[in-house]
Formats: sequence, structure tokens, C-alpha cells
Amino acid sequence: MANPVILTIDDDPAVSRAVARDMRRRYGDRYRVVRAGSGPSALETLRELKLRGEQVAVLVADYRMPEMTGIEFLEAAMDLFPAARRVLLTAYADTDAAIDAINLVDLDHYLLKPWHPPEEKLYPVVDTLLDAWTATPEAAAAELRVVGHRWSAPSFAVRDFLARNLVPYRWLLADDPEGARLLNAAGATAEDVPVVIAPDGRHLSHPTEADLATLVGLRVAPAEEFYDLVVVGGGPAGLGAAVYGASEGLRTVLVERRATGGQAGQSSRIENYLGFPEGVSGAQLTDRARRQALKFGAELLTTRDVTGLTDAGSARLLTFGDGSTIAAHAVVLATGVSYRVLDAPGLAELTGRGVFYGSTATEAPSCVDQEVYIVGGANSAGQAAVHFSRYATRVHLLIRGADLTASMSRYLIDQLDRNDRVVVHPHTVVAAGSGGEHLERLTLADGRTGETREVDASWLFIFIGAQPRTDWLDGVLVRDERGFVVTGPDLVAGGRRPPGWPLARDPYHLETSLPGVFAAGDVRAESVKRVASAVGEGAMAVSLVHRYLESQ
Repeated sequence: MANPVILTIDDDPAVSRAVARDMRRRYGDRYRVVRAGSGPSALETLRELKLRGEQVAVLVADYRMPEMTGIEFLEAAMDLFPAARRVLLTAYADTDAAIDAINLVDLDHYLLKPWHPPEEKLYPVVDTLLDAWTATPEAAAAELRVVGHRWSAPSFAVRDFLARNLVPYRWLLADDPEGARLLNAAGATAEDVPVVIAPDGRHLSHPTEADLATLVGLRVAPAEEFYDLVVVGGGPAGLGAAVYGASEGLRTVLVERRATGGQAGQSSRIENYLGFPEGVSGAQLTDRARRQALKFGAELLTTRDVTGLTDAGSARLLTFGDGSTIAAHAVVLATGVSYRVLDAPGLAELTGRGVFYGSTATEAPSCVDQEVYIVGGANSAGQAAVHFSRYATRVHLLIRGADLTASMSRYLIDQLDRNDRVVVHPHTVVAAGSGGEHLERLTLADGRTGETREVDASWLFIFIGAQPRTDWLDGVLVRDERGFVVTGPDLVAGGRRPPGWPLARDPYHLETSLPGVFAAGDVRAESVKRVASAVGEGAMAVSLVHRYLESQ
């Protein structure tokens, strides 16, 4: 495979030659430095690289170009190579525009002209970006291919796992000529799909998530047996705790059951998160947080299901699903919540075949010119409706109440009101679903009268309820009637500490009924269900961990 590409774009020939020269001097032995004289020609180059299956590591674009600005180019380039690191080359007078671009195109860095000496002003920046890019799954699995059936729940599960872990892949249908050729080369048949084929020729049939994680280079086993801090859950709260724990010198490991980001990682656009006035996708926010945690030295384990928590004296022992264990001085529980299952006849059998829980980015392009049904009235459902409206002819948002005001942010309600492709159906529930190979029909019911009607539908996305995954903590920690973990002052009833509490002090604010174990984010009882508050609680939990460790 050809060396990864560093692409530079500048309409000034002298500047273009200079930046390419300095890049080749430092990186020419490992990377292919390609330069372009305009945004359109650079996009054409990227399209050719994409078709040839080559990798692009870094994009360096000048801000002021006549046909297409550097910001416009970088925004368009994200669709072709989303994992490539993006740098804006700018003059001092344009630094405000560069700062704005950090949010607009998820810019990684901006460089001022002139960048001399490059040893001080260019290479340290590019070194860091290349290290970050090399650590991404794309660098290890640029040519990963998945062969499967269109309406297959196992095929969907593979694609969804890869997408949520930000692993790029090429999707091929088993009955297409190229898909059939790949199956033949792998010694497999259409009955063996999904089949995942790695760049080095290794292939897996019906892989487990752990198999997939290993294949694409995600860490699945801890490097040590004992840590200062174990964070359970990789959503915003867990990532926040991992970043702050590792940055403050704690030996930190984050354990995630499926994919970092949690429900927030599936959001197509989060527009009310502080510091991102243009909004940021859940995937972008997750990628940045994950890279930040790794930069500070945290370990991130994927596909490890924690099934037990034990008080082991001065340590806290966590048990994995396979029976292995890991221990730490302190634990932060940030397992979040999952969507409730919609209990209507026919839906369970069609899950992954037209019925989906949460917003699945893998399916949106397949909804072009079709009608999509979404169940739910909170922000996640509203964000999904906006996202799918870019593809579908019509998005039907089904809600139990009379309107959205009780459960959705005002900015989202206003967006939906202005969107001609989104129709809100109040007092409407899904009573049943049916179909053969995939979902074909829905039965909708009026929640007030019980009157039903049938509609043709191939796509149903469900965003209902918040269900904590805390059954494994039964009898270990105090939980409320819904399963959320009770913490801090809420554990002290009538001046009495929780049963079995061994210390002379009251539990700290986010501390659970087991000293040294803290809960942050959506899994905590009475928490605010927002990304910003989850990140804040993750950071706060680490400060309380320090207080706990100092008292031991």
C-alpha cells in the first residue's frame, strides 16, 4: 500500500512550494506529500485518492484562496476523509476566522505564516497531528471491507459497531459482483455473511464485537491488574473522568461495553454544547475526547462488559463477563442509560431489519427518497429528525403528548417547525409492526381514542425512555426504584448514613453507598440529562477521587 498522503493547498506558488518542501524534508520517508493550487483541484485529488483506497493523514489549506476558501475546502474534505487532521494556514490578520473554523470544520490547528523556523513552528504541530492520526482505527484498517445482506440484523450489528467506534469500512452486498468475488476469495458463501475482510487478507465470518475490536486495533485487555482509577462507561461523563483522571496523574483505565460516546456519540448534531456555536456531531465530540484521554495516558478498553463490583478492603474489584478481574483504588461509574424497548407486536422480530434503537448514522443514506418514522419527543429524537430530513422525503415524529414543549429544547422545536420535511404527530403511538424480510408496515394508534391506522413504512427509529444498566449492582449499591444510583446527600436520610457505611464522614457529593465508588452522568439518580452536565460530573468525580485517596 502507498504511503499515507499529506496534502497541502495554496494558490500562491511560492508558498505552496515552501510548505511542501518543509513537509518532505521531515516526513518524506514515511508520507507522500502532495500539493494542489486550489480547493477544487485538491478535492479532485482527494476523490482520486479515495477511489484508489489510499489514506490521507493531514490536510493543510491556506485560508485565502479565490475559488474556494480554506475553510470551505476543509469542510468539503471531511466528507471524503473524516479522520484526516485539518490545519488552516493563515496570516495574522485572519486569526479570528481561523478560531471560528475550529468549530465550523472541527479544525485541529491553525498555523500563522511565516512558519519559520519549521523546527519550532511547524514540525511540533504536525508531529502531534500525525501521532493522533496514526492512533485512529483508520490508520490500521483503511481497507476494511464488510460483505453482508441489506436486511440482515447481524450485518447491521457489524456495521453499527464499526461506525460507532469511528472505524471506516467499505460496505458490499453479498449478491453484488464485487461482494460475491470477495466471498469467493475468502472461501465463504452468502450463507456465511456478514464477512469482514481486513487489509492484510484476514477475514472473519459472523464476528463477535470482541473479534471486530481486535481486528481493527482497538484495545480489549488491560495492560495492568491494578489502577488508581477505573472508569466504567465511555459516554461524555466517562470520557470526562478519564481525561481529568489521566491528566492529573492517576493511572486510569476506561472500560466500555460497546463504543465510546454513548448515546451522545450517536447524535448527528449537538448545538447547545458550550464552545461550539455552529454545533458539533456526537462522533466528532467523541473522537476529540477519546484522543484527549489517550494523549494524557489513559487506557481505553472496548467490548468489555463489567458484571460485578466487590469491596476488597482498600481496593475495589471489578469483574468482567469472562470472569477476569481488574482492581483499583477508586471507581467512577458512568454507564449512562439505554433506550427502552418498544413493546409492540412484531417489532422485536424486525429489530435491525428496519426497526432500530437510537440514531444509526449507517442507515441514513439508505433512506433517500423514503419516509422515516421516529418515536420519541426528547432532544435525541429531534436531532435525529433533523438529520434524517436531509435524506428522506418525509420524517414522521410520533409523540405521546400534545406537543414537544415539555421534553425538547426550544432551539430544536424551532428547527422542526421550520423544516417542511418533518411532520409531528401528537398523541400517536406505534401499536404494531409487520413485514417479511424487513419492516413493511406500521400500525399507529391515537393515544386518546384508540383509533388505529396502517401506514407503509420501511424505517422506524426509536428514542423512548432512559433505562440505567445497573442490574449488576443489585445488593452492592443503593439504587432508586428505577435503578439509578443514589449518591451524596441523597444517601443520608434523617441524618443517618446508608446501611453498612464504614466511615466517620458522610458520602461525598457524587459518592455512592460504597466508599471510593462514584457515579457520574445519566446513571446517577436525579442527574441533569445533558452532555455538558455529564462532562462536568465526570471532572467533578475525579476531584472527589483525589479527596478520597488523600484520606486513606
